[in-house]
Amino acid sequence: MSAETDRWISTFIEAQAAELGAAQNTLLAYGRDLKDFAAWATRQGRTFDTVKQADIEAYLVYCDEQGLAKSTRARRLSSIKQMYRFAFEEGWRAENPAIQISGPGQDKRLPKTLDIAEVDRLLEAARSSGRNAADSTRNTCLMELLYATGMRVSELVGLPVSAARGDPRMLLILGKGGKERIVPLSPPARAALTDWLKTRDQAEEAGKARGKPASRFLFPSRGVAGHLTRHRFYLMIKEFAVAGGVSPEKVTPHTLRHAFATHLLAGGADLRSIQALLGHADVATTEIYTHVLDARLTELVLEHHPLAGDAPRKVSGKTSRNDP
Repeated sequence: MSAETDRWISTFIEAQAAELGAAQNTLLAYGRDLKDFAAWATRQGRTFDTVKQADIEAYLVYCDEQGLAKSTRARRLSSIKQMYRFAFEEGWRAENPAIQISGPGQDKRLPKTLDIAEVDRLLEAARSSGRNAADSTRNTCLMELLYATGMRVSELVGLPVSAARGDPRMLLILGKGGKERIVPLSPPARAALTDWLKTRDQAEEAGKARGKPASRFLFPSRGVAGHLTRHRFYLMIKEFAVAGGVSPEKVTPHTLRHAFATHLLAGGADLRSIQALLGHADVATTEIYTHVLDARLTELVLEHHPLAGDAPRKVSGKTSRNDP
């Protein structure tokens, strides 16, 4: 990659971080997408300042031929469009070659979720997990907080311990774009948090006596990040699924976020409240959970209603079979 291309990418990413407060994971995704596009353009004898609309369209065809999912292609185009909009505004280009390009769209798929019994089995598995009592206490707190608040996994593992001090009935969460929101905690989550804070603070005091610096994170780790990583928690939740008899394929940290929203909606919560708790900028994003609930209710009817199946049933003392 040329120095000029590197300058385009780095300056764009720095602007996204400074002006829009883009999350670190978003910035990394921008970098990966734009470097891939830059490598492709170089092979075509193009640079960022000479790319035309037809070149970007050809790159999208190339991505399709590589078998990339619609969501990946849509994200890459979004990165390219945002970079060229920035380049146009900065005067690097006299025109925006990406402005008229439409994305491939994304498949309308409902998010996977879990029923209450499956969540209970995951929570019980977390309580009996780990190498020692401290691990079990931490794992219980992680899972209780995740299900009680619907946090994103990055928000959970990166929680500062200061957010959990004071009134344990509420938790201050720093979300996307640096936006803060306050989420109430359920009694089980408050109890798990209280237990973990005691265990964590005792470990911190012991470390301090050995000259170890104090951690600012609720879930500290010896790794580079200083806190439990998303990847490690992803592996942990898969282990809980296996131990709890829940299919690991349907369990991820984000599945618990979906379960939180779906179960709230089923319990009568309104969409605006769920939107605020999840930290969605647009209520349209939250509306997907109404479709999840509709799909689940339909499934329940098909499974359990006497008129839904093909098995014979008794009607006025006679055996009858449902018509299709």
